[in-house]
Amino acid sequence: MTIFLAGASRGVGREIAKCLMAQKLTVKAMLRSDKTAPELQNLGIDQVAIADALKPEQIELAMADSAIESVISTIGGLPEGGDRADYPGNRNLIDAAVKAGVKKFILVTSIGSGDSAVSLPPQVLQTLGEVLKEKAKAEQHLINSGLVYTIIRPGGLKSEPATGNGVLTEDPRIAGTIHRADVAQLVCRCVGSDRPNYKILSALDRTQTYGNSDFAEFQLD
Repeated sequence: MTIFLAGASRGVGREIAKCLMAQKLTVKAMLRSDKTAPELQNLGIDQVAIADALKPEQIELAMADSAIESVISTIGGLPEGGDRADYPGNRNLIDAAVKAGVKKFILVTSIGSGDSAVSLPPQVLQTLGEVLKEKAKAEQHLINSGLVYTIIRPGGLKSEPATGNGVLTEDPRIAGTIHRADVAQLVCRCVGSDRPNYKILSALDRTQTYGNSDFAEFQLD
């Protein structure tokens, strides 16, 4: 079975691609353009689909020729010359996954989305408010889709190597930072576990929380 990864060109998605290949899993990466395809092929990913998340028919075609067990999406932000995909792009991916009979969908959003808005100071919410609303809409669409889902909300992202201190929590009041590579490790562990099914989890470095550091960690094992 294949894991379909949307957003593998950069950031957390690229780190997830590395992690999945380290586990020797079969991965099909969906990219908006073929610019980074050679880099993914160098990682060992030989299945690459070029598709725009804002065009449902392209996503359906990308999923059609593979037996996809799980979808992981990290798409969002504002691509060069394009529209923000946080909600519409993920909505299209979720709908295509339903049509393709996918078993599980893992959506990576952000702390501050949905009920975790309480964890951020007002000035941050004012700056990121519209983006977080779009991410929250994507989360709700996934919850309503009927798919087995896991929603991962990372804190502030850093690009340094993994620390091994990445943790998950169901407590929406906790915020902090985390390295992208640590987020990737947590997401990859969720792929093979049923424990995070139907869960919304914040991801952060246990040594880099803001304020309250007393919270229950969600155990994947």
